Amino acid sequence: MSCFLGIDTSNYTTSAALYDEGTGEMLSRKQLLPVKEGACGLRQSDAVFHHVQQLPQVLGEVLRQLPEPPQGVGVSARPRDVQGSYMPCFTVGVSMAKVLSESWKVPLYSFSHQNGHIAAALYSAGKLSLTKQRFLAFHVSGGTTEALLVQPDPDTVFSVTLAAKTLDLNAGQLIDRVGVMMGLPFPSGRSLEALARRGQAHQPVRPTLKGADCCLSGVENVCRRAYEGGMSREDTAALCLCYIEKTIFSMCQTLLRETGPLPVLFAGGVMSDRLMREGLAALGEVYFAEPEFSSDNAAGTAVLCSLFRQRSAE
Repeated sequence: MSCFLGIDTSNYTTSAALYDEGTGEMLSRKQLLPVKEGACGLRQSDAVFHHVQQLPQVLGEVLRQLPEPPQGVGVSARPRDVQGSYMPCFTVGVSMAKVLSESWKVPLYSFSHQNGHIAAALYSAGKLSLTKQRFLAFHVSGGTTEALLVQPDPDTVFSVTLAAKTLDLNAGQLIDRVGVMMGLPFPSGRSLEALARRGQAHQPVRPTLKGADCCLSGVENVCRRAYEGGMSREDTAALCLCYIEKTIFSMCQTLLRETGPLPVLFAGGVMSDRLMREGLAALGEVYFAEPEFSSDNAAGTAVLCSLFRQRSAE
């Protein structure tokens, strides 16, 4: 049995996963961090506290299915693979991963949360083979709205280069702000999508781009004015998601004109939205993670352990 354990303690989710390299099977467990009603986020000190409380339970559910020590332990240690990228919440997972690695005497692998998202999306889409070529990846969540040029790296599984980004709000932040404004729970993604399925965007949607970068803060104001002016919750939700979809579509079109045809992967919690997927599918060769692997999870980190060991042996 050739298994790898992954741990991820992101800003809103405690997660652990076990990946069987031989069968391709994944056992994944996660638990959202509690957020007070009406709030739009968590302080890092609170996130750290809740991870300390939740990680033993989440990890325990996975480890009970492990008959022997894994081949390695992987952990999300930082938000991105860029200098200075740091969030305190990831230290909880790193500390636990170090203890388990030392106890089992197996290798410890450290990755970025962003690369874990990409790997989880590739695994879910059945496209791990893309790690051997160039492709474009969108990481769209509450903390990130970025387009990344991904390419094989001889020293790691793959490396990413920032190709475009939001210049203000992240897409997930926009969704949560609009959702909380309308009385939805936080995080608001699922609730907003459910409303949007019963509504329509009744006004023209014009994305704001500067080059391939986007601006989303104005969309919050558009949705607020529409809602306070009498637009239904359903139509306001549809308007919000339509803006995000059209913005990402335009960003991708702009980048593909520069790079030429490339496969495009969509990762991150916002990309679990089925309505947006339907529109983005028109871009060409595109791949999406299933919802379980779109939102924050440790599955990608576990997969990266396996891929890294394979590359090291080549």
